[in-house]
Amino acid sequence: MPLNTNLSPFITCAVTGSGGTQNRSKHVPRSPEQIANSAIDAAKAGAAIVHCHVREPENGEPSRRPELYREVLDRIRDAQTDVVVNFTAGMGGDIVFGDPENPLPLNAAGTDMVGATERLEHIAECLPEICTLDCGTMNFAEADYVMTNTPGMLRAMGQMITDLGVRPEIEVFETGHLWFAKQLVSEGIIEDPVMIQMCMGIPWGAPDDLNTFMSMVNNTPENWTFSAFSIGQHQMSYVAAAMLAGGNIRVGLEDNLWLSRGKLATNAQLVEKAATIATNMGATLMTPAEVREKMQLVKRAPRG
Repeated sequence: MPLNTNLSPFITCAVTGSGGTQNRSKHVPRSPEQIANSAIDAAKAGAAIVHCHVREPENGEPSRRPELYREVLDRIRDAQTDVVVNFTAGMGGDIVFGDPENPLPLNAAGTDMVGATERLEHIAECLPEICTLDCGTMNFAEADYVMTNTPGMLRAMGQMITDLGVRPEIEVFETGHLWFAKQLVSEGIIEDPVMIQMCMGIPWGAPDDLNTFMSMVNNTPENWTFSAFSIGQHQMSYVAAAMLAGGNIRVGLEDNLWLSRGKLATNAQLVEKAATIATNMGATLMTPAEVREKMQLVKRAPRG
């Protein structure tokens, strides 16, 4: 098939994530101040969007506390550097079973399963321009952990996000998630313009080989806007792959800790490297204002 290179891509920086990376690199931000500062640095380096989770400041554990999201948003909004804010809404869908012979009762220490309203409490409180919607259930890396997003839960959350005037970024980890994303759009739960993120190489979703990636691209409606990334060592390869397929770019410490072999990265360094790849391919990066116009995003004024 012919190349469909996107020469006007935007870069999303996934700033910190919720994985257990906080003790693997000193650059993984923990506190709201650190997360906001890292997001601002990424924006200065060329990211038009910052995708943020929050962590407990004392130990770096993932958190759903709305007040932490509010502090991150306020600090970003108060900065002189503009950037589109994208908050995760993926927390609160974690089920960890017992051992294979005794799956029930659930592992209470690892399970965090709450209702749609509680999962979106911080989105309703903060009203970022974008929030994520993980579009399916998946065995996720660890032996007994299931990332849980039922069709009913996704319909409820998708409608709540739309009603709030926030643009959902639909996260697809395999082809079935893309199939259901189309269903949400056909039902009018997700409105145009549609924005999706292809998440490649995450156990046990879609592998990050190019055949699988292009299968997902080829099954994405032409009028949708998509980004794509891979975790770990292939993160920068997917900067080029996403652009060549007509998509946009995501990098950041949520997905990869390394700038090069043996050298830990900052978010700004990963964005700078991605921007260099993109511009060397002849691209001009989109600004936050251009992304807002393209995706019809609403930037709310800082809370007084």
